[in-house]
Amino acid sequence: MTRCLKIDPQKPDADNLAEAVRIVRAGGVIAFPTETFYGLGADAQNEAAVEKIFRIKGRDFKNPLPLIVASDREVIPLVEQIPEAAQILMKAFWPGPLTLVFRASSSVLPRLTADTGKIGIRVSSHPIARLLAEGLGGPLTATSANLSGGPECSSADAVMNALGNLPDRIIDGGATPGGKGSTVLDVTVFPPRILREGAISGSLILNTLGC
Repeated sequence: MTRCLKIDPQKPDADNLAEAVRIVRAGGVIAFPTETFYGLGADAQNEAAVEKIFRIKGRDFKNPLPLIVASDREVIPLVEQIPEAAQILMKAFWPGPLTLVFRASSSVLPRLTADTGKIGIRVSSHPIARLLAEGLGGPLTATSANLSGGPECSSADAVMNALGNLPDRIIDGGATPGGKGSTVLDVTVFPPRILREGAISGSLILNTLGC
């Protein structure tokens, strides 16, 4: 069975955190807590690791994989540009459950974008998710830790029940809020288009932009 690594979000264990980062750097896949649900994390710049995510989830290649980065600065090499609307929203809602969809730069693996040329990115407000991205030093995949079409998981036990030993490790960071996932917003158009309304309401986003 997959071995769980317990990490307290308030007092992260440095050794367990380093072990999780080592697994990801080596091309492995981990399940980890975010500010909404548990996600599946792999090095987004490792093509084989990204393919493994699709196999674990049984995910259609037509579905893109969103990313988590450690800070807004790490968005720059991943996108063609950061529109003004995106800059406003990043300042207002990051770190937090808002995934912004940009035009992807040539450095982003086409599989991540599902050949749409667009990539969804957020800075997570969950300490473990951010520390993992920071330790990796690059983008971390953040698709939900479940089988495609199945319920999302808000605990390490739920991930274990859903995926068993498919991930290389499950980071047990306690229960996550659950409820709604991150709001997904396409900022390649103006006004930005809501692709999925989640934890942050569309009306609050539009009000923030003065729309």
